[in-house]
Amino acid sequence: MEPESLYKAIQLSEASVFLLASIRALMNVISGRLVRIVDNARKTKAALDAGETIDEQEQVVYCSRMQLTIHAIELLTAATLLISTVVAGMFFGVISRINLTLVVLPLFITAMVLVMLASIYFLRGVLMASAHVIRLF
Repeated sequence: MEPESLYKAIQLSEASVFLLASIRALMNVISGRLVRIVDNARKTKAALDAGETIDEQEQVVYCSRMQLTIHAIELLTAATLLISTVVAGMFFGVISRINLTLVVLPLFITAMVLVMLASIYFLRGVLMASAHVIRLF
């Protein structure tokens, strides 16, 4: 194996590594939202246990938001695994001198679709939370 081909593989994988860092940042934001949803749901449950009446719609909103958030995290996790596979495939292709373009390209495209879907789920959760707050006031 020539050092130039290894350098080329590193250059090609650099964009994927930045993408992984971006996904990690997005996952941190979404995980933070999940923590807030769970905290609010616990407060609502405690209020119910104390005998207070809680709007049933509020309970439905918490459950829906939590499901959307969990789905977004699942999609981002799957995208991370696919992108990591892409990087490993690129290095393996360089080392073994096998053209893995037909394997790597669909994996990368699938990962991008998963990131887009996760973003849509995240947006739906944010819009749902915003609509709920607007209804309250």
